[in-house]
Amino acid sequence: MEPDITNFDKLEVVDAKPLRCLPPGVSPFGGTHGVPSSNPQFPVQTPKVRVSKTPPPPDSANSKQSNGEKQQRPTKKVKISEEVRLLSLEGDRDSVSKVLMKFDALRRRIAQIEPDPMKRPDLKVGTIMMNNGLRTNTRKRIGSVAGVDVGDIFFFRIELCMVGLHTQTMAGIDYMNMVSEQVQQPVAVSIVSSGGYEDDDGDGKVLVYTGQGSNVSVDQKLEGGNLALERSLHRGNEVRVIRGVKNVEAQKSKVYIYDGLYKVEKWWTDKSKMGAAVFKYKLVRIPGQREAFTIWKSIQTWRDNIGCRPGLLLLDITSGAEKVPVSLINEIDGDKRTPRFIYFKGLKFSKTMEASVGCSCQGTCLPGSNCSCIQANGGETPHANGVLVIQKSVVHECGPSCSCYPDCSNQVSQNGLKVRLEVFKTKEKGWGLRSWDPIRAGTFICEYAGEVIDTADKGADLDDEYTFNATNAGDYSSEWNYVPELIEEENPVDLDEKIKPSSPIIISAKNMGNVARFMNHSCSPNVFWQLVLHGPNKNSFPHIMFYAIKHIPPMTELTYDYAKCGKKKQCFCGSANCRSYFGQE
Repeated sequence: MEPDITNFDKLEVVDAKPLRCLPPGVSPFGGTHGVPSSNPQFPVQTPKVRVSKTPPPPDSANSKQSNGEKQQRPTKKVKISEEVRLLSLEGDRDSVSKVLMKFDALRRRIAQIEPDPMKRPDLKVGTIMMNNGLRTNTRKRIGSVAGVDVGDIFFFRIELCMVGLHTQTMAGIDYMNMVSEQVQQPVAVSIVSSGGYEDDDGDGKVLVYTGQGSNVSVDQKLEGGNLALERSLHRGNEVRVIRGVKNVEAQKSKVYIYDGLYKVEKWWTDKSKMGAAVFKYKLVRIPGQREAFTIWKSIQTWRDNIGCRPGLLLLDITSGAEKVPVSLINEIDGDKRTPRFIYFKGLKFSKTMEASVGCSCQGTCLPGSNCSCIQANGGETPHANGVLVIQKSVVHECGPSCSCYPDCSNQVSQNGLKVRLEVFKTKEKGWGLRSWDPIRAGTFICEYAGEVIDTADKGADLDDEYTFNATNAGDYSSEWNYVPELIEEENPVDLDEKIKPSSPIIISAKNMGNVARFMNHSCSPNVFWQLVLHGPNKNSFPHIMFYAIKHIPPMTELTYDYAKCGKKKQCFCGSANCRSYFGQE
């Protein structure tokens, strides 16, 4: 948390610093709700919308709770969203972020509708967006790509195409033709090294790349991409390198890391394991770039031996309360004092709460069924493949009062931490939180745990730095959600649902809490919070859950927007959109 510069006690800087809460009606993305940004330089043609009639209500005779009976949720007509006109042909960081956000939002929605991963929702969405001009950096180029930073991660090859980093969905070498001495020759602009051939990643700064061929048992030819890499050696041009590594969450898939600019130093021929002639290219990373792939290699070393992690103070601040350990790291100074608080995973109430009524389903609850929890979500499960599909005012998960508990798949945020986190000392903001694992957009990160404050208690401090107040949080940002017009859908009515809590939603992590208390503020956050109810009852006490706004690379600080809650403090987030201060007078 960021210290109060008007009253700063150096002796207390190592204490656990709290979250700020968002004030009612403020988007976790910043800006004004319902007013999407636009870019007049890129007037994209609006796709046609197929308007469907609102389905009739289900037969009351079939309204019993039983899995498998599909019911359509009501919809209402909407105007074409301006969000399909938000991009620029020549990218910048904002355009790249929006392309990737809209891509993954639509991919999550299609994965929700068609859960079979063999149908490749990523390729389907890529086709839809490209057909509608929703991409950026369309001009092929040598060197850096505007808006894409070294260290950025991608979960699908098509994402690389969407932002102009690597335009080949299958081929490992991307190249362009250039005229030299009145002769047109190919030069390489980017390569993807994903282990498909006999590549050697060296120390993370040198890559020995194997050329491409259609058949591993046949000699490779010096043509196409292979010739382009050979020509790049003589031309001395920069080549973008994207490295593919195994996804720790799904071993059959990969995560792609943009590792920056390299130059081809030499090439030679060799024999493959199959005995065929192959081309080898040695690429060396250009110095002075931020670390990327080497961070991944360091993390793997720490996984094998946590004792070699520099600055290690504690192996696990949760003392085994979480399934995944959370280490405490201080690489800033020699202070070995640790935060003072009781680690607690959930909510502690000062008075007994009435048990909510759950669904009566047996086994896992299915989309389209008459399950009361599913119906409270508009007839669909809120997650697809474990990630949140859309952000709205409230999400319903099956809870402890449900008959399906604890084996139901509709409980994504109730099973503790899934990513490997560490609490670390920052230079200017006290303690912070980051992950060893790559985090996909929509991934559940953690709950805001602590003591539920009773406003009737006159001694309760409702304005201390550890208090999270979400009482009137009924608004949400539509910017993170998919554009329904792109798949000829209409906005569902349940997005307009407003939560009316039976009591104020105020939680303090001052004396007890979990890792969420360490998340710092940023004016350009990568995390948002979402209210989640356990069960279909809208009057039960909601939980505050944190989800990833976008793909987050390992060792990137996890932050969200504190906005105008609490006392005014100077902001140290360092983002391009920094407001200089957060909080209010």
